[in-house]
This record gives sequence, structure tokens and C-alpha cells, in this order.
Amino acid sequence: MSGAPALDWRTAWKIARRDLNARFRGLRLLLVCLFLGTAALTAIGTLTSAIERELAGRGQEILGGDLEVEVWQRDLTAAERALLTARGRISAGTRMQAMAVAGAQAAPVGLKAVDDAWPLYGRLVLADGRRVGAPAAGEAWAAKGAAERLGIAVGERFTVGTGELVLAGIIANEPDRLSEGFQLGPSVIVAADFPARAGLLAPGAMYQSKYRLALPPGADPAAAQQAIAAAAPSAGFEYRTRDRASPGADRFVSRMGEFLGLVGLAALVIAGIGIGGGVTSYLDARRAAIATLKVLGATSRDIARIYALQIAAATALGTVLGMIAGTLATPLLARALAGLLPVETRLLADPRSLLLAAAYGLLVALVFAAPPLMRARYYPAMAMMRARVAPLAFRRAGLWWSAGGLAAIALLVVATSAQPLLAGGFLLGAAVVVGLLALLGRGIARAAAALPRPRNPLARAALANLHRPGAATTTLVTALGFGLAAFVLLAAIQTAIDGNIARTVPREAPDFFVLDVPREREDAFRALVTDSQPQAAIRTVPALRGAILAYGPQAAMTRVADLEDIPDGAWALRGERGLTYAQGVPPGNRVTEGQWWSADQAGERLVSVDADLAQAIGLEVGDYLTIGVLGVERTARVANLRVIDWESMGFNYVLVFSPGTLADAPHNLAATIDLPAGAQTGPLLRALVGAFPSSSVIEVGDVLVQARDLLGQVGLATLAAASVAVLAGLAVLAGAIAAARAARTYDTVMLRVLGASRGQVLAMQAAEYGMLALALAGVALALGTGIAWLVVTQLFEFEWLPHRPTVLATLGGGLALVLAFAVGGSLPLLRARPAQALRAL
Repeated sequence: MSGAPALDWRTAWKIARRDLNARFRGLRLLLVCLFLGTAALTAIGTLTSAIERELAGRGQEILGGDLEVEVWQRDLTAAERALLTARGRISAGTRMQAMAVAGAQAAPVGLKAVDDAWPLYGRLVLADGRRVGAPAAGEAWAAKGAAERLGIAVGERFTVGTGELVLAGIIANEPDRLSEGFQLGPSVIVAADFPARAGLLAPGAMYQSKYRLALPPGADPAAAQQAIAAAAPSAGFEYRTRDRASPGADRFVSRMGEFLGLVGLAALVIAGIGIGGGVTSYLDARRAAIATLKVLGATSRDIARIYALQIAAATALGTVLGMIAGTLATPLLARALAGLLPVETRLLADPRSLLLAAAYGLLVALVFAAPPLMRARYYPAMAMMRARVAPLAFRRAGLWWSAGGLAAIALLVVATSAQPLLAGGFLLGAAVVVGLLALLGRGIARAAAALPRPRNPLARAALANLHRPGAATTTLVTALGFGLAAFVLLAAIQTAIDGNIARTVPREAPDFFVLDVPREREDAFRALVTDSQPQAAIRTVPALRGAILAYGPQAAMTRVADLEDIPDGAWALRGERGLTYAQGVPPGNRVTEGQWWSADQAGERLVSVDADLAQAIGLEVGDYLTIGVLGVERTARVANLRVIDWESMGFNYVLVFSPGTLADAPHNLAATIDLPAGAQTGPLLRALVGAFPSSSVIEVGDVLVQARDLLGQVGLATLAAASVAVLAGLAVLAGAIAAARAARTYDTVMLRVLGASRGQVLAMQAAEYGMLALALAGVALALGTGIAWLVVTQLFEFEWLPHRPTVLATLGGGLALVLAFAVGGSLPLLRARPAQALRAL
């Protein structure tokens, strides 16, 4: 019969379609695995692409111009303004924290003063539908949250500083809100001259001057930035272009996109193992049909075509359903992020993401389905008939198809990933892990064969099942390893993020932060607080802003402006940072190298530098550091390095100078107030706002709630994403047990014939899987925590703070679930009829 002509594809499809159950019975695991993987990749790709398109396409509107120039604690000089106006239209404004007061109500707000040219791009939309620009003098546009906290409606009055305002409208859409960054309060937009009239711009006050430029058509913002920087290298300007209108959002989207992409690939890799097990189980169940076809003259190529078409049909259905589900899920994800990122909440479809998800799904199906399909193709009918008692040997033919599929996946990842090295390393790591688990499976089988036989017959039978001919130990070890590791991964990532929330946003913190306390009124400030709360703890520090301009040995200092890339960990080199001076070591700081200056130190200018920053830029004790403060350069010698306790919610400065270095620069004070437990904050808040109208009084409790909510959203998104890998792991576990179940029917029937009870059969299954699960617990713990460490520390750049008891408890829950799956998967075996099962051999 080997010389018979091969069936054409049309005839093969007719046979495949007749043999294929309408509900895809036997191939449902393949459907589920592909559904999960492609749905995850579709949703991730579509959402990320939509956000990136919005950031790129609305860059001018988000930034409010083509180029932004900003500087702290001063306005631009006439010469500096001329540099900007020579290159295009400008819009000038001021940003600062302030306190808004209406009657007995007070609330911190982000005050935004804008000129008549604002916004250069886009329009402000009010809740009543009006599209407006800057408010008129004496009026304000306010965010809904500000009006609610002040208890006022449109047309009513409130004060900021010493100036009175009329609420003229509620903001519905602020075009450049995303580029403003984090604010300690909702937005209030006023006319450009209001801060000065309200006494908010006194020397030393903390505010930003922002200038946006609308360049002529075709002008390059990067070139304009370089020209301005070259003309004013020491001005302390910070720049942003329309291509990076919101660097924080860009970074968040990039990091989250990378993480979610890896989650999608992980889900597909894990699902691929389930696909292999599902196809193996399906073909084993079709053993008699394959043998019959071969007896009737079907060639090996015919068999391959018929069952390849069946698997392809199931693959196509699972992939299409996954793509549909991923597309439908995108608006839900977009709605959850609508307050954080610019993304449309309508139904979105990204052709590139759909094609990539389909390609990955089909290639993964090819990689894992080819070996069992090729095995069924090459064996004669009698071998297929005897497969239950004489299992088929491994065939290498399918490996070529798998290798080709793996190569195509690797090429696709490298060609489409924004981080090809990261994605390629992930795939390489996944391949290594699969290989190691396979080797571990063989090692467990050999170890089981070498162990002495237990006296208990059930334990002896369970141990024998691990090494007998045809045992699925290698497949089970791979599936259980990935499945249990997925549980550990989920718990470790989630608890590590929770740990960072608890550490970064501590539950114990000062009750108030107060900004812009006039130096000359420090005694009055302390007296007011102690009169209201005699037990209050008050700490004040000088508060300035400045930029690091140069650093290094005095004879060979490195100019920050000349750096092509900022070194990793040297975030303090980007723009202006908080500066202070002190006589003694700040609380929560510890000197690690060098000596602190004396309390009466005078003469030489000295600076204490954060040890982490010094390590990042190669700064040593004895080197020099130049800063720009209010347009004036000041150079100080590095006297010591110190470690900062960032967990405290006090004042932590990367740079602390000796008093003589900065004391003559215009500046105010910042203060923290810690009240006794149970003290009421309202009376003190109203007293401070009334006595210090130009200062910003911030209740820390509200800020902590806002920060915890924000980080909680990130944690929830991570949890939801990692859950996809866990679902894939569960599918793999179910598939591995289902695949092994087909081979156990004969064993169960023989045991039942020999007198074994139902409980003994179930106990044997539980013992077998229990031994495997316990052997893999350590491997899964190491694998899951290792991947979680990479995600948390390298991708998110968080501290590694998992809650180990929770991780171990989750692993224990995974082990219990494995046993439950094993026992549940064995229940159908008990219903097998001995006569029918024996006739099927």
C-alpha cells in the first residue's frame, strides 16, 4: 500500500472534517491554551500601540508646544526670552503649589498661571462644553476636585495667597495636563500676572517658570533645543520636546509594555507545553482510527495531512477567538487607565498586534504539535494497535519542524520587540528552563527506578508509574514545573509591589508638609504651631532648587551638558533638584566616607553627596561639584558621602551643603509638623493658611492615600497580567493530567480486576503526583522567584521586597491544587468498564 497515491488536500479535509467532533472534543486543551496566549498578546499589543500612538500623535497638545523650556525660582531674563522668541511663538507661565481657601475650607492646589497665548496647541474644554484659553484677570478655571474640596460652585469666590478669584468654570479636559506631572492637588488655572499680585513670587519662593515654543513648520525641536542650550549653557534650563512630551508616561508605557509583552510570551510558552500534551492525548485517543486508515491504504503523508488539518482547524479557531477576546478586552483596560494615560476607551483594533498575536499562536502550535503528529505519521498500523502495551518510541522527525518554528519565533521577536535583547534573552531562558525541566524529568524517572521498592503496595505502584515504559514523567515534570512556578511568580511579584508600597509610602509620616515659609518669620511659624498643638514636633530646613552643572576632579571636571547619555542611577543630573544646607548630619542620614564639617565651619564651600549618586557618576571625596542656583554657578568640594534613609517621610536631599555655600541665595524654608496621636488637624490647617497665605500647607494623609492608590493600580494591572500566566499554567496542568489519564485506563482496569478499590486507585494517583509535586517544589520556588526578581528589580526598578510566607503559602496552595487536579482527573478512570477497555487494546 506504500506505493498508493497520496490524498489531495481537498479529500484529506473531507476525511478530517468527518472525523473532527463539532465541539472539538479532545482538542479543547489546544483551544484553551491558544485562546489564552493570543488573547493576552492581542490585548497587550493593541493597548500599548494605542497609547504610543496617542503620545506620538498628540505630542504638541500634550506638551503645549514643540519645545518647552523651564527653570526654577526665577523668570527668564530679557536676553533669554529673546533667544526663544527668535525661534517661534512663545507662551509663558508659572507653576507652583499653593493653598486655596473658601470660607472655612482649605485645599492644596496645583496653581497654573498662563498667558493669553496659552494653549499654543489644543483647547481647554470646560464641563459646560465651552472651549476656552486663559481665564480673564480675577477669574479661574478649576478642576472638579478643587471645587468639591472647597465646597464652591461656578460664580463663587475663593482666595489663593492674598489674591481673590472667581470660579469661572470647571475643567473637563486640560490639554497639557499629562505633561505637568505629579501635583499635590487638583489644577487651578489663572491669568499670568496672578501669582505676583497674590504675593506668591517673593524671592526664594518655590515655583517654575515654563515657556512653550511653537516652531515654524518643518523646524526641528531638538535642533532648537541644542541652539538654546549652546547659547545659555549655565542657565539651568530643563527641556522637553514634543517627541517626549511626557517622559514619565513614555517610561511607564515602555516598561509596562515590555512586562506585559513578556507575560504574553510566557503565557504562550507555558500554553505551548499544554498544546503538546493536548495533541499527544488527542492522537493517542485516535490511535484506532489512525491504524484503521493505514490498514485501508492511507499513507504516512495522508495521516499527516488529515490530522494536521484537524489540528490546524482547532488552532485557527483558538487563535481567532483569542484575537476577538483580546480586542474586546482592550476598551476595559483602556478605561482603567483613562485617568493616567491618554488612550481612547472605544473599541480598538491594531492590525499589527493582531497579526503578531496570530503569528505567535500559529508558530507555538507548530513547535509543540509537530513532534506528536510526526510520531503518529511514521509508525505502522500494528505498532499503533499495540501502543497501549508497547508505547511508541520517540521520533526525531518532528524536531525539524519544531526547530524551524522556534527559529521563526526568535526572528519575529527580535524583529518586532522594542527591547530585542530582553525578549531574546527571555526566549533563550525559556528554552533553557524547558530543557532543564526535561532533564530533571528523566533524572526523576531514573532515580525512581533506582530507589528501593516500598513495602506499601500503593506507594510501590505510584513509584513504579514514574519509571515504567511509556511513563509521562518528563512531560508531567515540565508541566508541573511551569504550573507551580507560575503560582510562585504571581505571589512574588504582587507581594514585592505591596512591599514597595509599604516601604515607599510609609504608614507613619508627618501630619503636614509646609512649603515656602519665609525665613524671617520662622519664629512666628513655630509659635503658631506650638500655641495650637504644644506637643507638636517641628522641623524646618532651607529649601532651594538648583542643577548640577559639572563634577569630578578640579582639574578635569565633567560638564553635564557635554554628556551624551546620563549614567544609570544618576537621575539627579537631569534638570534641577532640591538643595539645602545644614550644620549637622540630617536625621536619617549616615556618613559612610569622609568627615562632616564642624558646626561653625566657614570659608571653603563644602558639599555632602548621596553615596548612590557618587557611585553612579564616579565621584569621590575630594572631588568638586558645580551647581547653578538662580543662574549663578557655585562650586563646592565633596567633603563626605552619606547613605540616605529614603523610607522616612522627612526631608531627604541628595546634596547637602555647608551653610556658607548657599545661605546668601534667596530662599525660604520647608517644614514638617508631626502632631500627637489623635490630634485634630483642621484647626491648625486653618490657622496656618490664615497666617501664612503665601505658604503651601499639605496634609500628608491625603497625599499618602493618592500615592497608595496610584501604586495600587500598578499592582492590580501587574496582578491581572501575571494571572494570564497562571491560567495558562492551570491549563497545562489539566492537559498533562488528561494526557496521562488516557495511558492509565489500562492500568486502572487491571488494578480493579485484581481487586483494588476506588479509594486505593485514587490514593495511588495522589501519591504519584504528590511525589512529583514535592520533588518540583524547590525547582518551582527557585524558577518563579528568579523570574519575579528580574521583573521587579530590572524591569520595574523596584526594591526586591517579597513577603516570603505568602509566597510559600501560595506554593503550598499550588501543590494542593495539583493533587486536586490529579484526583479529579482520575475520577473518569473509575468509570471505565473492564471489558470495553480490554477490547480496546
